[in-house]
Amino acid sequence: MKSQQWMNRQFFSFFITWGVFLPYWTGWMIHTKGMTVSQASLIMSLGLVVRGLSPLFVFPYLSGKFSSRTLLSGMAIGTFISLLCSIPTNSYVSLLVVTLLLNFFYPILMPALDSAAGVLVQKQQLRDYGKSRSWGSIGFVVSGMMLTVFTGAFGDKVILWALLLGIFVFIVLSVLPAPVVLMEKPQATKKKKGGMLQLFRLKHFGLVLVIVILLQAAHASYYSYGYIFLQDIHAPKYLIGMILNIAVIAEIIFFLMADRTFRKFSVGSLLTLAAIGSTVRWILIFFFPNMIVFCIAQTLHACSFAMGHYAFMKYLTKHIPQEQIPNAQGMYSALALSWSTAVFTFFGGYLYEIEPRYAFIGMIICSIPSMLLAIFFRQLEAKVPNPDDHGNDSCSRGNHGYSPLGVD
Repeated sequence: MKSQQWMNRQFFSFFITWGVFLPYWTGWMIHTKGMTVSQASLIMSLGLVVRGLSPLFVFPYLSGKFSSRTLLSGMAIGTFISLLCSIPTNSYVSLLVVTLLLNFFYPILMPALDSAAGVLVQKQQLRDYGKSRSWGSIGFVVSGMMLTVFTGAFGDKVILWALLLGIFVFIVLSVLPAPVVLMEKPQATKKKKGGMLQLFRLKHFGLVLVIVILLQAAHASYYSYGYIFLQDIHAPKYLIGMILNIAVIAEIIFFLMADRTFRKFSVGSLLTLAAIGSTVRWILIFFFPNMIVFCIAQTLHACSFAMGHYAFMKYLTKHIPQEQIPNAQGMYSALALSWSTAVFTFFGGYLYEIEPRYAFIGMIICSIPSMLLAIFFRQLEAKVPNPDDHGNDSCSRGNHGYSPLGVD
């Protein structure tokens, strides 16, 4: 299926660049531009604020004005120009401005891709979202492995050039022919009063959003302190990269098998399993602070992150009208993937200074409430099986009985 191939390609090419930016941009500012750790941390913190604002407000607005392909191309070009502007920067202020500009354009690509996938699923043009998303995870791993080799050989200056090359390739792929539905300009529709707030009138949207926010926030300590924790428990330095990649490999395996294995699972069941897996993950690290158990706990990333993300996508394609998908994705990207993680990073840092293990067990303050809410949501689902919330049966079931993301 051409739409499947297009989505595979776009996820792979974007996450190759994300695998460069996310782990390495701070190091590039410190080692190439001469920023101190505190300066780089402040720049990234302010960038994280913009990274949340942009998908929450700018992305939904632009989605109502431009086609998905135009939006992807435009944001990629803006990202490329921002990166070019970073080449001559040498002062703290100029680097701050460039990084804020980068965080304005670049993060929009992630919800834009997921929104495009959601539309294709609803239009019965994408049968396997999980397989397409797995190509993103593969791209993330590939970029990390390749950059490790090149930074070792040529230094941290190659980080910027790798990012420039990756974004340039993404731009080229974005202007190539795309599925017709993604090349169509959004139809002019009369805006309902309340705009984005209309989402909370959809069945259980607010509850599901809170659950996924808590699920993603529970990763804050792992994302920020997993690397130094492995050093603290005396994991060999040459193995740390491999140990961290176990989580991404588990994520890839989950996405590859998700549409087949979890086709008949309800959203509530998936969210419950994700929350249980998350809670077990942080408890294991707390009670057994050694490398072997940490590796075992890494496999639970398939539950704590991948299953939670997949469950939200399943809810989105079943319950969210097409015109509201960008709003839902923008809200998820900002609140679950950016701001909640930022807030709990500070909380985890406070606990880490007391005792490193506390930073991980502290995350059950998110995972346990998410589990209780998910169980409650699962019970609500059971009372009203197979609802058709927005009156468009074609969005939840195809002509041949196919159900997007396995919704039955």
